Amino acid sequence: MRILVSGASGTIGAALLPRLKAEGHELVRLVRGAVGPDQIAWDPERPLRPQSVSGFDAVVHLAGEPIVGRWTEPKKRRILESRVEGTRHLAEALAEAATPPQVFVSASAIGYYGDRGGEILLEESSSGAGFLAEVCRSWEAATQPAADAGIRVAQIRTGLVLSGEGGALQKMLTPFRMGVGGNVGSGQQWWSWIHVADLVGAVHYVLENDSLHGPINGVAPNSATNAEFTKTLAAVLHRPAIFPMPVFAVKLMFGQMGEELLLASQRVEPAKLVACGYRFQHAQLREALEDTLRS
Repeated sequence: MRILVSGASGTIGAALLPRLKAEGHELVRLVRGAVGPDQIAWDPERPLRPQSVSGFDAVVHLAGEPIVGRWTEPKKRRILESRVEGTRHLAEALAEAATPPQVFVSASAIGYYGDRGGEILLEESSSGAGFLAEVCRSWEAATQPAADAGIRVAQIRTGLVLSGEGGALQKMLTPFRMGVGGNVGSGQQWWSWIHVADLVGAVHYVLENDSLHGPINGVAPNSATNAEFTKTLAAVLHRPAIFPMPVFAVKLMFGQMGEELLLASQRVEPAKLVACGYRFQHAQLREALEDTLRS
């Protein structure tokens, strides 16, 4: 297949491209700045020329402002606009292309569900409250022009991605390696995670399976409470996990980001992937962490 990819330099893109290249797919990247032979220039804030994105079999859209960092009003605006405007402009260009792709896979996130306690969340579950839920609703809605044009559209709602090359896990490692890690808040909130190899596998599976469309939960089948997650991480690192971070400290240090990313509870199940036969390489948290930290 000839595949167009945005966000190729991010944690997920950097893992996805080698897999696709190894299978012989022709890859072209949407990038800012200088343009090479396998690149197309774009500015997510501006419309794309339909002819520039015509002739691809598939498009994988991963670009967006990183969500980690204190959420000032300008930061929140960049998080929202980089996803919604970039996705809408790409979807509109694909819809108008002379030769549109067969499938458009766009990133989303489990933040769509908001803070839901112990409720088991499937793809058909309703959206929740909060900034991230608002972002994800608008982000997914921005793919609609492509769907209206008859392109198969899938939005992969990712959870906490376990990767040795970046992402949230990397930011957690320093205190745990120093032996000062522990529960975040009560520790009872559910964290839904996925090994980066399985997220790459899920994207590939969606590209290959015509029956998969709409929202797809990109998480492993065994979510963990924060207490379980931190205990397991500490055990893998052979360190104690006896220094909890109380709620007030999370809010003081991270503000709204801490409330919605660290304290919110989302017990998400990958119902569509399981029903369609995807076989997870790393379904158990300890083994997934061991593999991640070994690489």
